[in-house]
Amino acid sequence: MSWHRPHGSTSRDGWDVVVEPDASGWEHTGLYAGRLTDGESRTFEAGHREHVVVPLSGSVVVVAEGPSGRDEAKLEGRTSVFAGATDVTFVPAGSRLTVTAVGDVRVAVVFAVTPSADARFAFRHVTADEVPVELRGAGIASREVRNFGVPDVLEADSIIACEVVTPAGNWSSWPPHKHDEERPGEETQLEEIYYFEVAPEAGTPPAAATDPIGYQRVYGTEHRPIDVLAEVRSGDVVLVPHGWHGPAMAAPGYDLYYLNVMAGPGDERAWLICDDPAHGWVRKTWSDQQVDPRLPLGGTR
Repeated sequence: MSWHRPHGSTSRDGWDVVVEPDASGWEHTGLYAGRLTDGESRTFEAGHREHVVVPLSGSVVVVAEGPSGRDEAKLEGRTSVFAGATDVTFVPAGSRLTVTAVGDVRVAVVFAVTPSADARFAFRHVTADEVPVELRGAGIASREVRNFGVPDVLEADSIIACEVVTPAGNWSSWPPHKHDEERPGEETQLEEIYYFEVAPEAGTPPAAATDPIGYQRVYGTEHRPIDVLAEVRSGDVVLVPHGWHGPAMAAPGYDLYYLNVMAGPGDERAWLICDDPAHGWVRKTWSDQQVDPRLPLGGTR
């Protein structure tokens, strides 16, 4: 099983990227990403799925129709994922979801499987100004995390989602960690999607960088092996069904973005992680280092 899905390798139905539950054992999360032209619409019948719509570039209108009625929101987007946070919309299970482009856009629609097709939480438009931006780590482990879909920000059944931007030359998802067991108060079982975009570092001459790249590492335990060391480009996906994951490496000269989507079978919706004991000590070094002054890449809010 290849857990690295290069851009275009999963395209279908007009989408550049499609991740769905499948026979590999991938069960709880999914993602659609692609381009829409002005006025073009795509529709999803949610059923046992709750969705979050994330404009990657440009703006979209989201309409959700369900048993409780009709909701609509215009998501004011951005020029690129490196330009800052964006509006997003949460659409609960049991709704018919339609996304319509305002101008030419690139959009991601992510989802988690829910126990029921009945909506337990309301439609929600989270504006960019409401998205908490966290600067995590220090030194060359500094990164920017946009927490639009984490439990403290968004009410949902299962889905946890955020964006991470790592400046050129830095490491994120570090130290390596895992969340593949249910251990109350210590760890939650969550599979995870990494959807990547890579761009030349700000100030790079436009013609200088023709093949922006980054890297992603996933490795397993003795009893649950997995081994991924992927060279990633814009539109690539790495799936993490279990195991330690990290680092995600931004090569010198190239800023790295990833959209994370997580969910699992447990009753508790929480991101509880366990560091690899061989590398967890690195966190203690951050108190003596400064956060990378390039952050946040999209500016402050």
